[in-house]
Amino acid sequence: MTDALVLVERVEAHPDSRCWFVAWNPSGTLLASCGGDRAIRIWGREGDSWKCKSVLEDGHQRAVRKVAWSPCGNYLASASFDATTCIWKKQNDGFESLTVLEGHENEVKCVAWAASGNLLATCSRDKSVWIWEVDEEDEYECVTVKNCHTQDVKHVVWHPTQDLLASASYDNNICIYKEEDDDWECKATLKGHTSTVWSLSFDADGQRLASCSDDRTVKIWKPSPNDDGQGDSSWMCVCTLTGFHTRTVYDVAWCQFTGALATACGDDGVRVFKEDVTAHPDQPTFYLAAHANKAHSQDVNSVAWNPKEAGLLVSCSDNGEIAFWRFQEKD
Repeated sequence: MTDALVLVERVEAHPDSRCWFVAWNPSGTLLASCGGDRAIRIWGREGDSWKCKSVLEDGHQRAVRKVAWSPCGNYLASASFDATTCIWKKQNDGFESLTVLEGHENEVKCVAWAASGNLLATCSRDKSVWIWEVDEEDEYECVTVKNCHTQDVKHVVWHPTQDLLASASYDNNICIYKEEDDDWECKATLKGHTSTVWSLSFDADGQRLASCSDDRTVKIWKPSPNDDGQGDSSWMCVCTLTGFHTRTVYDVAWCQFTGALATACGDDGVRVFKEDVTAHPDQPTFYLAAHANKAHSQDVNSVAWNPKEAGLLVSCSDNGEIAFWRFQEKD
């Protein structure tokens, strides 16, 4: 028996539009999708199928590029090409728009919540990364604007346990930020990709960072030996997954249960990689465990592992669909 990626269900999520991104809530019971139709859809399981529970469509004037759930699961943030970030609050019968964060000069490409729940990061085509503080009255204040990239910033992601932030850019680089003396500083710039870095994902304990790129590779980074693990010096690339993807790798997701890596690619494929446990930990190697060759009929934009149900993976595509997969590992 070999590992397999089995299609569970395919859903037309954003008809006549691209589906840009998918994100699970912390309990794994709801899935948010967003797209070029300016809408956010919330999906929940009914029996063996996934059904649309809510449609959030009055928050943005242009495409919604990314969505992110707060750690408590009561808030959803959406980043849009209209240069705003909308904060939605979960109600008994749906969601209401709580506030709109403004300030970026043009498209907001990503939004991410820190594990603490009181910090939010946004990034934009305007080359900046903004960090916002959230207080108990649901007030959001921008506490810093970082301009460490020279091009469009595609993605931001927080460390799973620390207030440590990573960003990825069209300038081929990754930046690592940490608060120091009441200000946020870029502590490391990770260079290695030869084209746009599209997405980033930390592993379960935050000891490693996966990046994916227009250069068709996935790289695994970890703090250098002289690092204290707090982002105070540099990170080094310890593994490059190359030769597996034939077009741009748009997204990478690290399963918190199994350590499997999933990728979304412009060649219409979804792939799952597993780590070779016999390899030296300082020189990890990954192998292709499963591949849905034509996962969608167009580019795959995003992949996300369910945070509570091991092996449940979701993907979305330029064709407006979302697909649910079961990663079945061999015995």
